[in-house]
Amino acid sequence: MSLLARLAPHLPYVRRYARALTGDQTTGDNYVRVALEALAAGERQLPTDMTPRVALYHVFHAIWTTTGAQLEDKSGLEGRDDDASRRLLRIAPRSRQAFLLTALEGFTPSEAAQILDADAHDVERLITEAQTDIDAELATDVLIIEDEAIISADIESLVKELGHRVTGTATTHDEAVDAVARHRPGLVLADIQLADGSSGIDAVKDILKRIDVPVIFITAFPERLLTGERPEPTFLITKPFQPETVKAAISQALFFHPSRQKAAA
Repeated sequence: MSLLARLAPHLPYVRRYARALTGDQTTGDNYVRVALEALAAGERQLPTDMTPRVALYHVFHAIWTTTGAQLEDKSGLEGRDDDASRRLLRIAPRSRQAFLLTALEGFTPSEAAQILDADAHDVERLITEAQTDIDAELATDVLIIEDEAIISADIESLVKELGHRVTGTATTHDEAVDAVARHRPGLVLADIQLADGSSGIDAVKDILKRIDVPVIFITAFPERLLTGERPEPTFLITKPFQPETVKAAISQALFFHPSRQKAAA
């Protein structure tokens, strides 16, 4: 199989990564082009111990690290039209790479470690550092929809650890809708099966009719959402959950929520 045939399916995604990493599509495309030219000329080789996608990002990363990461000019941040780009460019290059590779591109920490020529533990540390920076900047009001008091308290503790404020808790559909009417949240964390037999799914639907807000479902019944009959939620965490999984989902939901991108545009 030719080099182009092997890499073609992955090019739209590495362009997306390059744009997010550099804060500019034209700049990102230039680095992608340089990486492809280096591969075509034999100046760089795709590592044979990696999948083609991981190997392509690895080559791109090697080229960008030796040039783009060294030449970044922070003085131009406020001239950016995109709020997300400004937030990203405030994060140190290596932490930004680890965060984007896992949060945006969907690589596992071990795959990101291959791409970055790093130890998996170092990648996890870099991701945590990036999430901390993002959470500090995007601190918001959170509504928790959960009928089990102990779990609700655990989630509230995690939310506060990230610097967010819990401004409402609800155990039923009606309580959730009323809570939004009283105070508009910037994030909703919702269970599916609620105290009075009502549905967290229905509560979220009614909330989204009123406001545009990122939602994370935390549930013991993921199969009720993963049916293929409706658009499936971007953020779905299965109980029992790991605290770090919830923290990562909160960071990603706030950072990548489409309404933020529209507002920036």
